[in-house]
Order: sequence, then structure tokens, then C-alpha cells
Amino acid sequence: MTDHIMSLMDYAVAAPEIALLGLICVVLIADLFIDDEHRVLTFWISIFALGTMLAVLNATAPDARTVIFSGSYVSDPLSQILKIAAVIFVAITFLYSRDYLRANEIHKGEFYLLGLIGLLGMMIMMSANSLLTMYLGLETLALSMYALVAIDRNNVTSAEAAMKYFILGAIASGCLLYGISWVYGVTGSLQFHEIAAAISAAPTLNNLPLWFGLAFLIVGVAFKFGAVPFHMWLPDVYQGARTPVTLYLASAPKLAALALFLRILVDGLGDLHDTWAPMIMVIGVLSLLVGNFVAIAQTNIKRMLGYSTIAHVGFILLALFCGTEQGNAAALFYTLTYVVAAAGAFGMIILLSRRGYEAGNLTDFKGLSARSPWFALMMMFLMFSMAGVPPFVGFFGKLNVISAVVDSGYTGLAILMVLASVVGAYYYLRVIWYMYFEEAEDKAVLQASTDTRLVLSLNSLAVLALGIVPGWLLALCVSILG
Repeated sequence: MTDHIMSLMDYAVAAPEIALLGLICVVLIADLFIDDEHRVLTFWISIFALGTMLAVLNATAPDARTVIFSGSYVSDPLSQILKIAAVIFVAITFLYSRDYLRANEIHKGEFYLLGLIGLLGMMIMMSANSLLTMYLGLETLALSMYALVAIDRNNVTSAEAAMKYFILGAIASGCLLYGISWVYGVTGSLQFHEIAAAISAAPTLNNLPLWFGLAFLIVGVAFKFGAVPFHMWLPDVYQGARTPVTLYLASAPKLAALALFLRILVDGLGDLHDTWAPMIMVIGVLSLLVGNFVAIAQTNIKRMLGYSTIAHVGFILLALFCGTEQGNAAALFYTLTYVVAAAGAFGMIILLSRRGYEAGNLTDFKGLSARSPWFALMMMFLMFSMAGVPPFVGFFGKLNVISAVVDSGYTGLAILMVLASVVGAYYYLRVIWYMYFEEAEDKAVLQASTDTRLVLSLNSLAVLALGIVPGWLLALCVSILG
């Protein structure tokens, strides 16, 4: 009887994932009865599903850390905030993408279905308390993203990007699984708390076999982040995939990548911080430098934002490298605020695109202030935030990370981060220059529905609003990881 009650409690705690799986089945079956002409119904069913998910997450918010399913699943404030953010950004992605997909005749139910399956994978990763559960969530997300990149079957560039992503992703997943096998062999467990307890109880386990497994785990984590030198897929996939798919890749999965790092390297292998921190520092510095300097040479805005993402990942990794509560909270704050700006930036690219025309080049933003003064202003807000210009929230994200690095005693590293940010500001300001100081080559009217324009405007204004009052979000991040 007690086991029966406990199993019911387990299912209640895991209600978000169970509910999402059921809603995915509803979307799948409903889409079978919807023809191409009325495919917008699939969109609205998917939005309803995501709204339902927010209600379920609110109803099942944990009061304290709860571990269920024999230690494989954890529900805590970190998983809660990451899941809520992921659901919101997937909904934003669907909204921005709807008009684009319809205009380019690729409005398929598979886009929404794969997006929801990817969300399920992210949520599993965010609540994983076991290396095996983490891997299953990661593969659920990865497989849906491979298919999303190739969703336009008639586009050779998308097919090439999907193939590259699949092959490199499979190699990275193999490395991660190989590292998991070594860690399990040394510690005798797959659960993060048991791994941490085994290492703490027997310091002799901190030896070459464990370091070997740790190295492979870091390869897998760095690949999912898109960090140097495991970044080769990211610019090509960002450029080759259709813009709605790039928007999806650039937003919610970054939250799952942060969860991957925190669960494996902090919760499970936190006692080995002195061992893995130097590797993370090298990867973070390389990402910061390569991302910012290579982005300067790009003429394709999606590719430029791809290298920009690599540079931002460098900041996140250097915050995590500190190994302090302040550093972890700064990484969470930075990731959440970066995803807000990234979603808006790719949403602007979608707004500038139209039937048969992809606004992929920097020159497509020429004269935007004359075509649409409001959205030129919104794009300027987004670029200023990414560049770290006050009072936008990106400034406070960078400031918090640099403060955490300085407080950890790495002043030289903090100076390097400031200099890299100055270099990065150039290619963001170049977009603003094109919008305000160049003559428009394309004078076509921007085509988008009212709800898309409204959400995109709110998305862009959010980087200013969060910059004016950043304290509450930072306090939330500190309370979660404190």
C-alpha cells in the first residue's frame, strides 16, 4: 500500500512531463485530420498545449527539492524556472514562425510536433538526477532538432546543415555516453547525489580513470553549448536551417544546455571542481575570443549571430568556471537574459523575410529606420543588449559574470572579458549603422500579423525593462542556486 501511495506521489511530482507527453499525442492525432489549408489549427492547438503546460507547472511548483523514481528525477526551484522559461520561449518561437512557414509553403504540423518533443527532452534534462535520465532527455531533444533542421526537404542547404549536425551530434553523444560509462565504472552509480557522495567518501577515486571519463563528459557538454573547439556545427546550422528553426535552436535549448552543465558538473562532480575548472576556463576563453573575432568577418546575419552565440557561451562558461554560488547564479541570469535577446533578434530576421525571400544578410537591414522606425528601434534595443550597453539587461548580465570572476580572484581574466566585449560591440553596432545610416535596398512593406508584431515588440522592450529593474530576476537566480 505504501509503495502504491509513493508511486502516485512520484507521478504527481512528474506531472509536467506526463502532461506534455499526453498533449504531444493530442497534437499528433489532431494534425492527422487537418489539411494544409487549415494547418493554423495545429498552431493554435500547440499554443493551447503550451498554455496548459504553464498551468501544470504552476500547480506542481515544488516547495522543496524532491527526488523520485528511485533517484532518477528531481523537482526543485532550478528545474521549475528553467521549464517555465523553456515553455515560454517555445511558444514565442511558434508564434514568430507561423506567418513565415505559411508564406514559404512549409507550414507543416511536424514543425510544432517536433518542437514539443524537443521541449519534452529539455524538461527531462532539467529534472534529471541521473546520468542515464540526462542522456535520454538529451537524445530526445537532439533527434527532434536534427529533423527540424531538415524540415524543408527541398532546400539543399538545410539538408546539408542537418547532415552535418546529425553526424557531429552523434559523435558528441557517443563521447558523452563513453564518459558516463567511465564515471559509472569508477563510482558505481549513475545518480548525481550518489556520485558526489562516492567521491567525497573515497578521495582515492579522484584518479586517472575518473579524469578520463570527466574529459569525455566535458566534450559532450561543450558540444551542446556550441563552445570552442566543439563549435564547428553551430554557424553552419544557424545559417543553413530555415530561420524559424534557427530561432528554436538559439533559444530554449540553451537553457537545457545550462541544466546539463549544472546537473553533471556541479551536482554530480562538484568535488572535482579543481580538476574540471581549468578545462572549462580554456574552453570559455577560446569561445569568447573565437566567437567575437570571427563574427566581425561575417556578412550573413544568422552566421554572425551564430558566432555571437559562441561568444556568449564563453561568458556563461566562465561564470560556471568560478565554482561559486555567485558564479552559478550569474550564469543562470546571463542565460535567461541572453535567450530573451536572441529570440527577439531572430524574430526580427523572420519579420524582414517574406514569400520566397530570406532576409539572411546584414545588408537586408539597410534603411530599416525608414521602412519601419518602430522595429528599427526594437532591433537597436536587442543589439545594444547583446553588446552589453547600459541600461539594457545584457550589460547587467556581463557585469554579474565579470564581478563573479573578479571575486574569485581572476582579475586578468575579467580584463580579457571586458576587452572581448568591446570587440564584440563592433558587429552589433554595424547592424545599427545599416538600419539608420544606409539607404534601403529593399523597400517592401514588412508583413506580419498583429499578434506577432505585438509579441515581438514586447520581447524587444523586455531587454530594456529587465535592464531598468534587473534586481528581482538576479535575486531569483541567487535564491535558486544559493
